[in-house]
Amino acid sequence: MQKSPDGSNPVHNALLDVERGLSEPSALELTILMPCLNEAETLGVCIDHALAFLARAHVAGEVLIADNGSTDGSRDIARAKGARIAPIAARGYGAALIGGIEAARGRYVIMGDSDQSYDFSALDDFLAKLRDGYDLVMGNRFAGGIARRAMPPLHRYLGNPVLSFIGRLFFRSAIGDFHCGLRGFSREAIKRLRLTSPGMEFASEMVVKATVAGLWLAEVPTTLSPDGRSRPPHLRSWRDGWRHLKLLFTFAPRWLFLYPGALLAATGALLALALLPGPLRVGGIALDSATLIFAVAAVLVGSQMVMFHALATLHATAEGLLPESARFARLRSHLNVDRFCVVGGGLFAAGLLLALTAVIFWAMAGFGQLDRAAAVRFAAISTLAMALGVEIITSGFLWGLMQTRRSGASTAAPLEPATEAERSPSQSAAAA
Repeated sequence: MQKSPDGSNPVHNALLDVERGLSEPSALELTILMPCLNEAETLGVCIDHALAFLARAHVAGEVLIADNGSTDGSRDIARAKGARIAPIAARGYGAALIGGIEAARGRYVIMGDSDQSYDFSALDDFLAKLRDGYDLVMGNRFAGGIARRAMPPLHRYLGNPVLSFIGRLFFRSAIGDFHCGLRGFSREAIKRLRLTSPGMEFASEMVVKATVAGLWLAEVPTTLSPDGRSRPPHLRSWRDGWRHLKLLFTFAPRWLFLYPGALLAATGALLALALLPGPLRVGGIALDSATLIFAVAAVLVGSQMVMFHALATLHATAEGLLPESARFARLRSHLNVDRFCVVGGGLFAAGLLLALTAVIFWAMAGFGQLDRAAAVRFAAISTLAMALGVEIITSGFLWGLMQTRRSGASTAAPLEPATEAERSPSQSAAAA
């Protein structure tokens, strides 16, 4: 066999070059990623199925186990089966997957639980969608079929449907199953989302951020089988359900602050206006000054929630957590501390003037007995104006402080929503 001038074997060198090339992230097409915490009972079967898929589909890929501190021999099983191990020190489902995505070498990643609930030997549809250019391909267990005893009734009929509906409503997402554990994605596209959730809510964070960032999303029907473990799952229904719900509201300030705040303030304002001339009778019920106090409180709380929405949106867009809409950009360009102070100062002055007027009338009456209902009306409206003025002024200074920080911050790169031409067909339909 011919040797190179330095005496080495050229065929052997070529094979080494290929091997070195395959060890580079850009050379592998697919990483099949499994989070693992003491999954010795089922991990080996999952790895076998994943490797069988890679061989059958002729895919240059790897099986990566993001181990979260297993003590039951899971790591030894993974090594013996030919999988690569990424030890993840930070505990939690999301933490393990974030570390695993960082360690993955494939251009695409398909992740799934290592408890035998998903079939890693049938990933063809996921890979086909990824090759078609989709950034995130979600499995849909409700479309593909849920085997008997594979999902608790509480999750199947309440938790998953309700949380997925809220996600679709809040973010105009076309995804029908927000929490399916089997999903594929472009590694680079998902890394740009800067996912941070350490727990089970990571599943929702990925879909939410991918949706608001304008990534191309698709779904494929996926079957769910009963897991093969003899121990209880790591998932805790109420705790993890609350964490999912909390994340959905955190990334939807309109639904958390704006809509309920505006409704509350408008209802309180209408009720207060109706009660100003005198008592209001609704059927057999008489509403008077006591109801006016509740109406004033509703206006104050509601208006504060609306201001919280503006401040939360300013922070979220500055930190790159949410894309900035054209409407909010125009609003931000017109609002400054001076305008907040003018509006708030005007309201405070009007309330103060109304209160002084009431005192003058009282003095003219010799500081004697006044009509109690009329006095309450004066006090309620003047208090509302002054309190609302202080709210607006203080919120204005906080707005200005956050604007200053935003102008000076250069490290955060806000997520840019996709243009209409860049949207996937499913997203364009959802946005419409």
